[in-house]
Amino acid sequence: MATSLQNVARLLQRISPSVFCPLLTRQLCLQRVTARAWLAPPPLVPPIRPFCKATALEDDNTTQAFEELSRYKDKPWEYLESEEYTELYGSNPVWAGYRRNHKGGIPPQKTRKTCIRGGKTCGNPCPVCRDPNIIIHHQNVKLLQQFISPHSGVVYDPTRTGVCMKQQKRLNQAIHMARDHGLLPFQIAHVEFTGEVYSNSHDAVGFTQPPPLSGETWYKWYGQLIPDEKEVAKIKKLYKPYLK
Repeated sequence: MATSLQNVARLLQRISPSVFCPLLTRQLCLQRVTARAWLAPPPLVPPIRPFCKATALEDDNTTQAFEELSRYKDKPWEYLESEEYTELYGSNPVWAGYRRNHKGGIPPQKTRKTCIRGGKTCGNPCPVCRDPNIIIHHQNVKLLQQFISPHSGVVYDPTRTGVCMKQQKRLNQAIHMARDHGLLPFQIAHVEFTGEVYSNSHDAVGFTQPPPLSGETWYKWYGQLIPDEKEVAKIKKLYKPYLK
C-alpha cells in the first residue's frame, strides 16, 4: 500500500511540480525543526524541594557527611584528634583487634592485594580501607607512628597489622617521605666504642714479626695447633711424587 502511494505521488509531482514542490519543502523544514528541538538542551528547571521531612533530613545528613569527608581529606591529621576517632578506636591503634576473613584457623602468610576492586569492597576490608576518614599522608604523623615499632623503628609487617598490600605500599612511601622531611626520626642502634684498636690485636693480622730463631715457630699460636694425623697422611699421599 505504501509503495503504491509513493508511486502515485511521484506521478503527480511530474505532472504538476509547481503544486507539490512547496509542499515537499515545507515537510523538510518541519523535519529539521523537530530534529533541532530534540537536540536542543532542556530548559532550566528549578530544583524540586522535598515536602517530606524525612527526605530533607537524609539530604542534610549526606551533605554533612560529605563536608566532613572533604574536611578530613584536606587535613587528615585532624581526624585522629576528633571525638569520632576516640569513640571508635580510643587509645588503641587502628589495626588493634583486626582479624581478616579467611578459611580455617590459620591466617594466610600474605595479606590481600587490595580491598577495593572496580568499586566493589571485599568482606571485612583492612583497617585503612574500612574507614574512609583514615587517609595516608606524610604529614599525618600520628597515624604513621601506629605502624612503626617504638623500640626498633622498624615498620610493622602487614601480616601483623592486617593492612592490604596496596595500603602497605602507600604507608612505606609516606614513612620514607616523613623521615626525609624530618617529621619522623631515624632510629639507629647505639654502639659504644672503647677506643681500642682491634686491627693489630692478633699476630696474624698485625705487623709481620721478624724471623724466629732455629727451632721456633714463626708465630706463637702456630705451635699450639695439633693437626689431624689422618688429614696429614692424605696430604702426604697426594703430594708424595712432589715431596723430596
